[in-house]
Amino acid sequence: MRASTRGDLTADDLGAPLGERATLVQFSTAFCQPCRATRRILAEVTDMVQGVAHVEIDAESRLDLVRRLDILRTPTVLVLDRSGNVVKKASGLPRKADVIAALGEAVS
Repeated sequence: MRASTRGDLTADDLGAPLGERATLVQFSTAFCQPCRATRRILAEVTDMVQGVAHVEIDAESRLDLVRRLDILRTPTVLVLDRSGNVVKKASGLPRKADVIAALGEAVS
């Protein structure tokens, strides 16, 4: 996962509340196979780490955010800190260990 300096996201941007400690934002599309596996991985991580929310966004219906955040493919996962700052951004199927490590940066 690489660092990003794209700016803040709010609960209004996401259509869901931010997590107390961090938020995992997943950009998906309807027929994306890796998106389903990503959803499972992120759900497992949010179950393991208290105060972390998972928000899935349909990229096709939120082209405003796709353009603003330079989302080029799905799945793309953003790790936000408690204030909604993008701490990490990664495309493709993430490894659970990488998501946990990125969360460690977001909550520190």
